Amino acid sequence: GDARVRGQTGVVSERRGSYPFIDFRLLNNTTLSGEIGTKKKVKRLLSFQRYFHASRLLRGIVPQASLYLLDEDYLGQARHMLSKVGMWDFDIFLFDRLTNGNSLVTLLCHLFNVHGLIHHFQLDMVTLHRFFVMVQEDYHSQNPYHNAVHAADVTQAMHCYLREPKLANFLTPSDIMLGLLAAAAHDVDHPGVNQPFLIKTKHHLASLYQNVSVLENHHWRSTIGMLRESRLLAHLPKEVTQDIEQQLGSLILATDINRQNEFLIRLKSHLDNQDLRLEDAQDRHFMLQIALKCADICNPCRVWDLSKQWSERVCEEFYRQGDLEQKFELEISPLCNQQKDTIPSIQIGFMTYIVEPLFERWAQFTGDTPLSENMLNHLRRNKAKWRSLLHKQHSSSRSNDHSGQVTGSQEQTLNEEETP
Repeated sequence: GDARVRGQTGVVSERRGSYPFIDFRLLNNTTLSGEIGTKKKVKRLLSFQRYFHASRLLRGIVPQASLYLLDEDYLGQARHMLSKVGMWDFDIFLFDRLTNGNSLVTLLCHLFNVHGLIHHFQLDMVTLHRFFVMVQEDYHSQNPYHNAVHAADVTQAMHCYLREPKLANFLTPSDIMLGLLAAAAHDVDHPGVNQPFLIKTKHHLASLYQNVSVLENHHWRSTIGMLRESRLLAHLPKEVTQDIEQQLGSLILATDINRQNEFLIRLKSHLDNQDLRLEDAQDRHFMLQIALKCADICNPCRVWDLSKQWSERVCEEFYRQGDLEQKFELEISPLCNQQKDTIPSIQIGFMTYIVEPLFERWAQFTGDTPLSENMLNHLRRNKAKWRSLLHKQHSSSRSNDHSGQVTGSQEQTLNEEETP
């Protein structure tokens, strides 16, 4: 059968059987503890490949999303939620439960219909649904954070941003489809560990992409592979599909956090010079990149109950990586040491240095719309709550100190953590 790895190289595909497969969950299995202990073995085991190695299209009919098998009451609630999909307080966790874990597929089908993309691009509904299922299934459900629910959350945020008047007045159907597809697939097949981990374990993807935007390149190439495999766009001219593939890559690669300053400097320059011309396809694409970057890290701008859940999930994923690094005697990565890196301190730093600068510029672009003001207000309130929780943690640690004194090194650490 056709045993391709979707998009590992973009054009020349690799055999899925080239790398031994192991589920990340198995790395915690005690039966393996006596067998695994070297960096070489870690490298061999950390392959992202899925349980099924053959092409999905050769495995038979893709099962329909479970949404249609749900109790009518759940269906009704899910439909009601979709009627409010443009609201910023949309609860993606509840929506995922109501759709029996099919939040991404259900959301995408709805948004493609709402935006008129199915009609405009003459998309076949069965093929479209099959493609969405492929994307959803290629996320790792065992990841606390980088899973299909995160992809659905980012897609819902992207939908909100695409409706901002400053942008919406200029967007073409192609822009909208690219924005939604990039949001849905931007973390596909994420392994639950970061790029430095892949580099230091000499993972084959790090070698393939020469240690540059390793994960983002993999997400993009995997998406291209699924698009081609599904033949969703096969009826369009070749030059159109090639352009879509390249633009998807440009959008997904923009989510690399290592390129944050590059995009911020460019955005600041455009805003200061007031030279953004959204009639120009190049400027529209740049703002789509910014919109996707915002959607990807918008968790701190959500209502507290949702924001807190995401914060706990992403830190749990960090801690799992730290445990893995400790197990294999690797240096524990920043933010991944559960004993030293607390959730409040991680979140305060993230908000201060990454989220606030980006969303303040986004608000400057949109012109302080209700959505932008709402997001910044949530961001400030959430940061204040994390500061309060951090202060309580410090107070508790002080009271537990036998001497009743905070050492000089402890005091320095506390000051550093609390300084924006």
